[in-house]
Amino acid sequence: MDKTLIDEMIAAARGTIALLAGKRSAAKYYDLSLKGLMGSLIAFVVAVTFNAFAPHFSGSSAAPQPWQALIMVALLYVFQTGFGALVLNQFGRLDGLVPYLVADNWATFFITAISGIMVFAGLNADGAILVVGLLVIILEINIARLIVTLKPIQIAIFIIAQLVGAFVGLMVLGAIFPSELVGSMSGMSGAHAS
Repeated sequence: MDKTLIDEMIAAARGTIALLAGKRSAAKYYDLSLKGLMGSLIAFVVAVTFNAFAPHFSGSSAAPQPWQALIMVALLYVFQTGFGALVLNQFGRLDGLVPYLVADNWATFFITAISGIMVFAGLNADGAILVVGLLVIILEINIARLIVTLKPIQIAIFIIAQLVGAFVGLMVLGAIFPSELVGSMSGMSGAHAS
């Protein structure tokens, strides 16, 4: 029986909690197929769209236009995924790319939901950023460790490659958009851009 997107989201929430707890069983909650990738991409697009429009709903005038934020996140996603794929290919583990993306896309969705709740609840922005940052680090390491099943040194190289991809993406954005815009957008890059 095919799962609905809601069923997939509930299972992915359990998987994300399992990843945060470091449970080896985390992978069983995700649909790690191409169909699961499509569902996770829908969740990712919802999260990114929320991040792009939320500052405007709160009255922030310093935030970039939503279309600019969406372009920024899309470009960073492509660069991070590309650099991650290159490293996985070097490890002979390109088979881990789709499972990584599925888990990471869902993690982005849930981290965005948590950060949105924290902001709308009026929690201290610095505290919220710290909590979200810690959650992202834990999730990224555990996705690479438990979903992709990389070795510790491979995890470090994989994460560094993605950071380099994000940096290169920001340089490309700097060439496309004015530098003050890229500076304001780099702070809203979401969990995938982690």
